[in-house]
Amino acid sequence: MPRLSEVDRHRALGLLQEGLPISEVYLRMNVNRTTIFRLRQRLHETDTVSDRPRSARPRCTTQRQDRNLVRNNMNNRFLSVSASSRQTRGRNNQLISANTVKRRLSTSDLRAHRPYIGPILTQRHQLQRTLWA
Repeated sequence: MPRLSEVDRHRALGLLQEGLPISEVYLRMNVNRTTIFRLRQRLHETDTVSDRPRSARPRCTTQRQDRNLVRNNMNNRFLSVSASSRQTRGRNNQLISANTVKRRLSTSDLRAHRPYIGPILTQRHQLQRTLWA
């Protein structure tokens, strides 16, 4: 189940302050009973309903660099992942990995393609293939 937005949290607390029981509030908000109970409990403990900070590894690229990766890939559809990773510097001027580029592109429903390397077929090749078949 997705998290409640900041607005929905305040709305739920407003319903509780109006005197509605938790059972009525969670039915109106269409969330689990414990969600509303914990929300009220967190308000009493911390005087806030905002998300608590979470520990996670910091991202190696900024959102601006992610947008640039996507834009570069849209402009040059045959730019390989490894070439993109060599061109892009992450935070603190570090090189980023090819897997990072793949993940950033996949969030925008894109894939990096490599150009076709091989013989260029002409109409004559197509004609010979139909004759042999």
